[in-house]
Amino acid sequence: MRLRHLGRGIERGFPVQNRRKRKKKKNMSEKKAVKEKNTKEKAAKEKNTKVKAAKETLDRQLEEKRGLAGEIIRRLELEYPDAGCTLDYNQAWKLLVSVRLAAQCTDARVNVVVQELYKKFPDVQALAQADVDEIEEIVRPCGLGRSKARDISACMKILWEEYGGNVPDDFELLLKLPGVGRKSANLIMGDVFGKPAIVTDTHCIRLVNRMGLVDQIKEPKKVEMELWKIIPPEKGSDFCHRLVYHGREVCTARTKPFCDRCCLADICRKIGV
Repeated sequence: MRLRHLGRGIERGFPVQNRRKRKKKKNMSEKKAVKEKNTKEKAAKEKNTKVKAAKETLDRQLEEKRGLAGEIIRRLELEYPDAGCTLDYNQAWKLLVSVRLAAQCTDARVNVVVQELYKKFPDVQALAQADVDEIEEIVRPCGLGRSKARDISACMKILWEEYGGNVPDDFELLLKLPGVGRKSANLIMGDVFGKPAIVTDTHCIRLVNRMGLVDQIKEPKKVEMELWKIIPPEKGSDFCHRLVYHGREVCTARTKPFCDRCCLADICRKIGV
C-alpha cells in the first residue's frame, strides 16, 4: 500500500516538475528577450547619437565653408570687377562652337581660329550645311580637329533642324547636343541666359581644392555638386570666371603661386602649396 501510494505520488509529481521546468524556461526566455530588446534599443540609441553628431559636424563644416566662400567671392569681386567669359562671342551658337574648340586648347587661340570659321560660315545654317572636312581644316590648330569638327557639324545641324537656329535655354536639352558636357552647358546657361551656373573648368577645380572649399575632389561633376551647396546661385557664374583670372595671374598651376600678392592669402587654406 505504501509503495502504491508512493508510486501515485511520484506519478503525480512529474507534471508538477514539468510545469516548473516550463515556467522556469519561459522566465528565462522572457528575460533573454528583454535583454535583447534592451541591447537593440541601446545600439539604436547609440547609432542615432552618432548619426546626429556626424550630421551636426557636417552642418558646421558646411556653414564654415559657406562663410569662407562668401568672403572669397567678395574679395574676388573687388580684385576682378569686370571679369567675364574669356571666349569671344556675340551670339549663343558661337559660344557653343568656341567652348567645344577650347577643350585642351587656350581660349586665346580659339578666339583667333573662330574668326576664319565665322567668316566662311557666318550663321548656324551655313555651318550646319558645311562639309566636316572644311570645318576640320579650319579648326585643326585647336587640336583634336576631326573630333571637334564632327561635333560642331552635328550640333549645328540639330540647332538648325530642331530649334530653328536657336540655342535651347534648358540645361538638360543642352546636354543632349553633340560635344556639350556639363561645363559647356553651365557656361551657356550662365553667360547667355543669365541663369544660375557653376562652370567647373581646370582653374575652378584646382583653386577650390587649394582654398579649402572642397575636400580633395577632382571629378568635375562632384566639384560642381559640392559648390552648389556653398555658393549663392546668383554668384556662381561670375565666381567661376574670376577663378579663371585669379588662376592665371596669381594662383598659378605651373609655378609656385604668388601668395605674397594674393588678395586671399590670409583666408586661403593653401592645400597642397
